[in-house]
Amino acid sequence: MHLLLPPTTLCSYSDHRPPPHRHLQFRTSHHKNLRYLKSLGITQPELTTKTVSQILTTIQFLKSKGFSEPDFPRIAFLSPNLFTSDPKTLEPVFKFLTVELAASPEDSRGLILKCPHILESDPEFVLKPTLDYLKKLGINRLNTPTTLNAHLLDTRVCKFEEKTRFLEEVGFSEAESRRVCGRFPAIFGYGIENNLRVKYVYLVREMKRDGRDEVRRFPQYFGFSLEKRIRPRHLHLKQRKVDEEVPLNRMLLWDDDRFYKKWK
Repeated sequence: MHLLLPPTTLCSYSDHRPPPHRHLQFRTSHHKNLRYLKSLGITQPELTTKTVSQILTTIQFLKSKGFSEPDFPRIAFLSPNLFTSDPKTLEPVFKFLTVELAASPEDSRGLILKCPHILESDPEFVLKPTLDYLKKLGINRLNTPTTLNAHLLDTRVCKFEEKTRFLEEVGFSEAESRRVCGRFPAIFGYGIENNLRVKYVYLVREMKRDGRDEVRRFPQYFGFSLEKRIRPRHLHLKQRKVDEEVPLNRMLLWDDDRFYKKWK
């Protein structure tokens, strides 16, 4: 008598047996994603499967806005937590850039690449009040993707007011201080005590000039290095006894060849 195994036994075992290497396939996929993120400069500790999925979703969202893979290392370096953001929180920023700032998709991308932290700023409480303040100063074309514009947009109004208050402290009226900042918005990026104040003091005490009048006419004065430009050129002119005759713009704007050739 021959004993035969019931055919259903084999079939039952075959039907319920999990596919071989399922766990290995999953881990391989996860590791591939990690390698992909690492190639984009996105390296965060303890990247779980859920976190990786969130990051990949954010990457796809940014790609839909015109960003490409070569853009991501810079974003990851300057704003490492950005990729774990929910794209729903990023969409209002793009809407602000398009509607309020009137920036094209390419200009929006350019501004964000200059300062990725813009995407982490609240449009209603940070970006819009900042834009309104800058417009009142007469600063236009803020949708042009320059480094200055990007960082201005990402600055809170209270930081701007620190600079205008400094100018008022040294003798400017409120209207004058706002005009100076409007003509030279880069002033908002300088520190007060170790930059603006020491330059202003040098202008008044060492150069013996009317600081208020000189800055009103040439606010770009604050943009030059005291040690590398202002002081050396002032001392050079002083040795030739013409320092009080040369306007600040000619003293500082001319290149070295032209300046030192003119006043040998």
